[in-house]
Amino acid sequence: MNIRELIMDYLQNSSKTALSVEELAIALHLNKSGDFKLFVKTLASLESEHLLHFTSKGKVELEEAKALINGIFRANAAGFGFVTIDVDEPDVFIGKGQTAFALDGDEVFIELDKNANLLKGSAAEGHIVEIVRHELHQIVGTYVAFDEKEKQDTGLIGYVKSRNKKIPYRVYLTDEGLIPENKAIIRAEITHYPDAEFPQSMQGVITEIVGQLGDTGIDVLEVLASMDIVSEFPADVLAQAESIPAEVPESEIVGRVDYREEITFTIDGADAKDLDDAVHAKRLENGNFELGVHIADVSHYVTENSPLDKEAFERGTSVYVTDRVVPMLPERLSNGICSLNPRVNRLTQSCVMEITPDGQVINYQISQSIIKTSERMTYDEVNLMIAGDKETLKKYADIAPSVEIMTDLHHILENMRKKRGAIDFETVEAKIIVDEKGLPVEIKKRSRGVAERMIESFMLEANETVATHFETHGLPFIYRIHEQPKADRLQRFIDFAATFGMQVDTTAGTINQKALQDFLRKVKGQPGEMVLSTMLLRSMQQARYSENNAGHFGLAAENYTHFTSPIRRYPDLLVHRLIREIGFGKIDDKLLQKWEDKIPEIAEHSSHRERRAVDAEREVEKMKKAEFMEEHIGEHFEGVISSVTRFGMFVELPNTIEGLIHISTLKGDYFNYHERMLALVGERTGQIFKIGQLIKIEVVKADKMTGEIDFAYLPSEFDTIDKNVKIKKKPENKRKKSTGKALRVKNVADKKAVSKSKTPVSTDKTVSENKKKKAKKKPFYTKAAKGKFTDKKAVSGRFAEGRKKAHKKY
Repeated sequence: MNIRELIMDYLQNSSKTALSVEELAIALHLNKSGDFKLFVKTLASLESEHLLHFTSKGKVELEEAKALINGIFRANAAGFGFVTIDVDEPDVFIGKGQTAFALDGDEVFIELDKNANLLKGSAAEGHIVEIVRHELHQIVGTYVAFDEKEKQDTGLIGYVKSRNKKIPYRVYLTDEGLIPENKAIIRAEITHYPDAEFPQSMQGVITEIVGQLGDTGIDVLEVLASMDIVSEFPADVLAQAESIPAEVPESEIVGRVDYREEITFTIDGADAKDLDDAVHAKRLENGNFELGVHIADVSHYVTENSPLDKEAFERGTSVYVTDRVVPMLPERLSNGICSLNPRVNRLTQSCVMEITPDGQVINYQISQSIIKTSERMTYDEVNLMIAGDKETLKKYADIAPSVEIMTDLHHILENMRKKRGAIDFETVEAKIIVDEKGLPVEIKKRSRGVAERMIESFMLEANETVATHFETHGLPFIYRIHEQPKADRLQRFIDFAATFGMQVDTTAGTINQKALQDFLRKVKGQPGEMVLSTMLLRSMQQARYSENNAGHFGLAAENYTHFTSPIRRYPDLLVHRLIREIGFGKIDDKLLQKWEDKIPEIAEHSSHRERRAVDAEREVEKMKKAEFMEEHIGEHFEGVISSVTRFGMFVELPNTIEGLIHISTLKGDYFNYHERMLALVGERTGQIFKIGQLIKIEVVKADKMTGEIDFAYLPSEFDTIDKNVKIKKKPENKRKKSTGKALRVKNVADKKAVSKSKTPVSTDKTVSENKKKKAKKKPFYTKAAKGKFTDKKAVSGRFAEGRKKAHKKY
């Protein structure tokens, strides 16, 4: 037995429940100096694994058998949260006060208090026992400086005002780091986290001054920096990029399939600079089509484990926000040698497919290749050509026949996907136009013409063909998977659709893609089309990367990957590397094992980085929309109710801007929340507000800092009365004027939620008193610990007395 096994075996069989360290060491003959050090180290390891613990008297005893579960905590701004244990399992609810001061993203151990009840639809509940690892090590925000008296009293220089609502604690700053001007945007390193003694504060030191408030674009930069998304590349990465030739030497063309004689061109947005895909198409003599999808061979330049590769892996993806791009690769590559610019030689990886008139790929060739594109086309120009614009057709006469063939092929591929059950969600994206100072001047819907959908069709086909190649040959691979919807979420959607009088011809237990597709076709053009489409999309699982092929539910594809954007996505770069190393010919077993071991980590990391990029894009969009609406306070608009909750309803305007009408602002009635209908119904008047309903609103508030927009309801011709609700009338002498502030709940679940969230259910006076009570409880200072900032886990203690004195004042 090793020392670990000896300790556990002896404690399990000992007549004593607890032994001193010395007793245990003597009993195991491990009391000599050399053995004793290893013995103590092993005890510490067993304690960290919760297999034993030390009593209050310092004795060692076995830990009681508890079902501790490891997972990732996701915080809610209201103080509660959820722990994700497995992506395929429901999350565990962690109530307010049960989080053990865990922050969003922390790895934790939890203990279950209540199992999930599938029949009642209730989630499992638990409490956090231990924080294994903090995810948050830095915070970005506005520096708020203390005045001289506050600095003297507290020993602190100020605090950070962060945009991150999931950090409910104030982060106070010591003078051990940089000391910027007041209101500067700064980055601080966390040196102390909340605990039982100081539960509502953290401590840190300033490590970077990001910029000054008022600098052009500083608001976007702050959001990106807060998510650790940085534009600057390390010196060694830039040095490697600079060492790459700006042109393709003849020596690198040898052995590649030459497609330079094909009529090949790129089609992108007018402002795109990183052109990573080009296409060619022609009709074959046998009546089939040839489609060539040529992708920049980034893996030729970004070699495995090089500085460029390590940085690209860390970033995971390019991030696109309003007026800028944070690229995955330096511009010298992304806009230079890797970009398929017109009329120059470029190294590519090509997937050339033979496709039948019914959209089936019957032959393909995947190869290292070289191309020379003839044109750099924009979506607008190609859409004009498809529409028959004579001037544009004349200007690009050399590629006009190819565009005609591509258009025909696109419709064939689109119909093929529809026939097999691919779901086409009608989603709307916003395009935010900003001026030279970064201020939003216009927000409009993005339009998708035939050209945009055509390129999407061709990329989908290439991605599917490459994935099928690897799946057929049983090779290690990274797949883009989209699993089937969870039955409970789909059932909620089916129930919701029924409130619109719309039936889904499938059950949650027997999910059928074609039934969902037929449903979307049936609601097209109906008043609730966008709402129903959005709700169906929300009931789906999130697509992700995986080493295991689970297929793509939304596309109704058995095999799918990302191959077509290696300039901006790391998984695509990996696919190119796999094509080069193991895609063809005899394969070394060691090489196969290498990729078997590496791909799972890359898939998980890439999925995480993708989610981070999406969060950043949404956060910036929210901020810019709120900033835009600050100029429209008091104006009236018409919109559609896009979501209804127990605390109010969200209304979306035609330009995609969304605002909240809080239930407390609905005067003259008590409104009950009907979860199944997703509606608010007036108890006395029968007035109803439900998803998809037109409504008139006034803009009453817009906060750029939080990204929140508040609307007020305006009576209009769109108002609806539920005739099934009996109007309740109170005797005239007992009737009281409604303040509109009460939040009425109808079912037990709602009452429980209100109770947990401590939502006031009375008058403004009570709300005000509650706020005063909460304000008194907020501590001003943070805990001090021994040590200096040179040790990241230590916190300087020389400010402790000042903070203790300040506590009484603040």
